Amino acid sequence: MYARLLCLGAMLALLFTGCDGRNAAGPPSGNADSPAVTGAPVRISVGSYNLNNLPFFIADSQGYFRDEGLDVRTENFAQGGAKVLQALVAGSTDVAVGFYDHTIQMQVKDKPVTAFVLLSRNSGLVLAGGKRSRFDPARPDTIRGARVGITSPGSSSDFFIRYYLERHRIPASAVSLIGVGSGAAAVAALEQGKVDLLVNYDPAATLIQERGVGRILIDARSDAGAREVYGGIYPTSVLYAQPSFIEARPDAIQKIVRAERRALKFIAENSAEAIVAALPDSYVSGDRAVYAKAVESARGIFSPDGRFAESDMGTPLTVLSEFNPDIAAAQVDLAKTYTNRFVDRASSGH
Repeated sequence: MYARLLCLGAMLALLFTGCDGRNAAGPPSGNADSPAVTGAPVRISVGSYNLNNLPFFIADSQGYFRDEGLDVRTENFAQGGAKVLQALVAGSTDVAVGFYDHTIQMQVKDKPVTAFVLLSRNSGLVLAGGKRSRFDPARPDTIRGARVGITSPGSSSDFFIRYYLERHRIPASAVSLIGVGSGAAAVAALEQGKVDLLVNYDPAATLIQERGVGRILIDARSDAGAREVYGGIYPTSVLYAQPSFIEARPDAIQKIVRAERRALKFIAENSAEAIVAALPDSYVSGDRAVYAKAVESARGIFSPDGRFAESDMGTPLTVLSEFNPDIAAAQVDLAKTYTNRFVDRASSGH
């Protein structure tokens, strides 16, 4: 079983290998009449293969950036979103595909970054229990002593479980938090009993159910589940950049936003099977049907139009403030962590 899971994980990981439509087998499927590429290239870095970032990969693989006349150079950081954030602050990339809560953390560190288009309006996280797990969400104290798998320390999966513990007045020391990554590797850790519980995204959630490895105990992929866990909707995947780059290259930012809105529209209007089929073979190797099930399960997390809802932006701040004393003590100005300026212009046809 472990070997099969690793094989499937490798297949699914190939979905996002390269992340540059120009490197796919054959040209991207953009419009042959696309405007000529103009201006300096834009470097975009992404560090996670989870489904929250799917709208970016659709836009890239389908040639939507090229359709806007934009030369996008994409780089993957296998180490995750923290490395992407470091690259952005260091100036070795221009735009990051990451989670919105990074913008809050960086403002507190006096290194502001601004999100300019929302890809996923909800976390998409689940908490799954292995076959021997005794944790019952109806009795929160039963989580004590559990080994809980998260993607990595400081990740949103880490925040998820820490906030759950805080809300139920259970100290973090009551559990063991173990970084297990995502996808098939995380599922294997649960199946092998290396962890009792697992906090992870799709496709891991779908793999757990498909393989009978365990069961979903808390599901934040739905709005109701998110409100149960976080007390509100928790925006996650965004594109963000340093304010200096946004002001220096507003034309490029506008083109990126138009391309992403097109990808979001495609996701909203098509079946999960069609969404997966839109990705070239060099991105997908293996069982497309399993991946399509994961896309369908996570469909509710995607933004319909890329716009930030003011009513939701305080949820990540509330969550982070519960267990991060630096953020709790800071006066965070949420209005500086995101902007709808470019989405609004795109909505008006610009």
